[in-house]
Amino acid sequence: MAYYYEEPSRTFGEYLLVPGYSSSECVPTSVSLKTPLVKYRKGEEECPFSLNIPMVSAIMQSVSGDKLAVALAKQGGISFVYGSQTIEEEANMIRRVKAYKKGFVTSDSNLSPEATLGDVLDLKERTGHSTVAITDDGSSHGKLLGIVASRDYRLSRMEKSLKVTEFMTPIDKLIVASDDTSLHDCNDIIWDNKINTLPLVDKEGHLSYMVFRKDYDSHKENVNELLDAHKSYVVGAGINTRDFAERVPALVEAGVDVLCIDSSEGYSEWQARTIKWIRDNYGDTVKVGAGNVVDGEGFRFLAEAGADFIKIGIGGGSICITRETKGIGRGQATAVKDVARARDEYFKETGVYIPICSDGGIVYDYHITLALAMGADFVMLGRYFARFDESPTNKLYINGNYVKEYWGEGSNRARNWQRYDLGGATKLSFEEGVDSYVPYAGPLAEGVQGTLYKVKSTMCNCGALSIEELQQKAKLTVVSATSIVEGGSHDVILKNSSKKYD
Repeated sequence: MAYYYEEPSRTFGEYLLVPGYSSSECVPTSVSLKTPLVKYRKGEEECPFSLNIPMVSAIMQSVSGDKLAVALAKQGGISFVYGSQTIEEEANMIRRVKAYKKGFVTSDSNLSPEATLGDVLDLKERTGHSTVAITDDGSSHGKLLGIVASRDYRLSRMEKSLKVTEFMTPIDKLIVASDDTSLHDCNDIIWDNKINTLPLVDKEGHLSYMVFRKDYDSHKENVNELLDAHKSYVVGAGINTRDFAERVPALVEAGVDVLCIDSSEGYSEWQARTIKWIRDNYGDTVKVGAGNVVDGEGFRFLAEAGADFIKIGIGGGSICITRETKGIGRGQATAVKDVARARDEYFKETGVYIPICSDGGIVYDYHITLALAMGADFVMLGRYFARFDESPTNKLYINGNYVKEYWGEGSNRARNWQRYDLGGATKLSFEEGVDSYVPYAGPLAEGVQGTLYKVKSTMCNCGALSIEELQQKAKLTVVSATSIVEGGSHDVILKNSSKKYD
C-alpha cells in the first residue's frame, strides 16, 4: 500500500516567524551571515569552505554566467556556472572568473617592442584590459621593457602604425618591485606612489606578475568578497551524471572551487556513481554537492554516497512545471524541515555536519529568512538573480516596463536533457520548465544588499546574531489564508499602485 504523509505539504508563504526577545546588541550591523558550504566535523574543526552570505545562484543558462559569478563573489556568495554548454565553454567561464581578480595577476595583455598602436587597440578589444606589458618576446614572462596604458596615447594625434616603443612608459621610468614582495607591501607601494599598476619582476628583469590598484580598491569596497587562497574570486560549476569523466577534469584544471550535480531529482544511482568517480579520482580535494531531494530518505542516500552538501527542492522554482507535468515534488517548507531533521540526526550519529541548500520556493525576501530558520544553511536562487544587470540574458522593454529574459533548464529553449537521469535519453521528451520574463532590478550589489539587510533585521527581531542562533531560537507559526491577506496592505486605496518586486 502506498505511504501517505500525515502533514500537508507546505510552502514558505504559509509560515511566519514569531518575534523573540531582542537585546540592545541585536542590530543588523552586528549580524553575521557566514555559513558553511561543505561538510565538516562540527565542533572538532573549522569548515574548510564557508560562504560570507547564505546565497548562491542557480545552475541555469539564464542566470549563472561569468559576469554574475564575479558580481556575487564580490558580495560574499557563490555562483554555479551552468553546465548545459560545452565543456570548453564552461571551463573558459571558470577561467575568466578566476582571472578577474588576483592579488598577483599573470598578465594576459602583452606585446613585443615591434608591435604598433593598432596592435594595442586590437588587444584591448579582445581582453578588455587597458594596461599592456611590453616584453622582449611579447610573452607574459619575458623581460619587461615598458608599459602601455590609456594615458600613453591619443588616437586623434597618433597613427596606428606607430610602434609602442615610441609612446610606452619605459622600464627606467616605471616603479617596479621584486617578485617576492608581499601583497601588503605592494599595496603600500601603489598607495605611496599614487600609481595604478605595479609590475613585479625577477632578478633578471623578467615580468612575473602585476598588482593593480583597482583590486585593492575593490576589496575595500567589498568587505565580504569571497576569495580563495590566491586572492581570486571563488566560483562553482554545474556538472551532470553523463559526461562527468570528461567535464570534471577540465573544470578542475580551470580552477573551479566547488562542483554541484545539476539534476531534476537526486535520489538516484546516477548521482551515487558520479560522486564515487570523483572520490576515486580526486579523493576529498574536489568538493561536490548533490541533489535535489525532498525528504530525509533522499538526504541519507546522498550523505552516504559522499556528497559535500545537499540541495532540497523539486518543482518549487518559479519557472519549473515538474509538479504540473509529472505530479511529483513537495512543498518547499515541508521539504526543508524534513531534510534538516535528517541532517541533524546524521550529525548526531557521525559527527559530520552536511550543509543543506534550499533550492526554489523563494518568492519574497523574507522567505530566505524562513528557509534559514527551518534549517537550511544557504539558499539557491534563480529568478532572483536573473533580474539583475549581470545575468547573461537580454534586457527588453515590454509594455512600458523593463524586463529580463528567464527560462528553465527543462524548457525547450535550454534543452538541458542531461540533467534528467533517465538512462539512455538524449533529448527532452516533454518540458519541465517555461520560457518567461522577470522584472528588471538593476545592479546585483544593490539588490543583494537590500535583501540581506531585511534578513538581518528579521534575525534581530528573533534575537539572533548568526544563522545557527536563528535556527536555535526561531519560533514559527502556520498562518491561515485569511492571515496571509491580513499581512499585506488591505482595505485602503493605494496612492501608488506600483509594487517593488522582491
